[in-house]
Amino acid sequence: MAKKETEKKQDAGQPQFSIQRVYLKDLSFETPQGPAVFNKKWQPKVNQDLNTKTRQVEDGIYEVALRVTITMADGEDTIYVVEAEQAGLFNIKGFSEEQLPQILNTTCPGILFPYLRETLDNVVTKGSFPALLLPPINFDALFANAMQQAAEEKKGEGKGTKH
Repeated sequence: MAKKETEKKQDAGQPQFSIQRVYLKDLSFETPQGPAVFNKKWQPKVNQDLNTKTRQVEDGIYEVALRVTITMADGEDTIYVVEAEQAGLFNIKGFSEEQLPQILNTTCPGILFPYLRETLDNVVTKGSFPALLLPPINFDALFANAMQQAAEEKKGEGKGTKH
C-alpha cells in the first residue's frame, strides 16, 4: 500500500496532459443568394479567418476553442459563409508558466484542428458545394510569430520619445 502512495506522490509532481473532451461549440452555414448561386459560373475567392480562445475552467482544466470563418465569394457576391468553433477540455498540470502558453496555443489547437476541418468540409458538401479542404496549419509558427510581435511591441514601448 505504501508503494502506491509513493507512486501517486511522484505522479503528482510530473507534468500531466490529457484530453477530457472534444466538442463542437458553435456552427453556422449561410448561402445568402439561395438557389440562384447554383445557376452562376463563379470564380470563387476564399477568405479564411482563424482565432483561438483559451480559458481556465477550474484548477488544471482549460477550455481551448478554435474558431474558423470561411467566406467564399465571387466578386462582391457571397457564395457561402461557414463558421465553426471546435472546443476541447484539457487537463494540463505541472508545467511551468513558460510552457503553459505554448501548450494552450499550439498543442491544443493542433489536436482540435482535424475535427474542425472535417466539420467544415462536411457542412460545405451538405450545402451542395465542392469539398473544402483546409491546408494544415503550423500552430507552432503562428505562436512563435505572435511571441516575436509581442516582444517587438514591448521593446518599442520602452523607447518612448522625450519632449
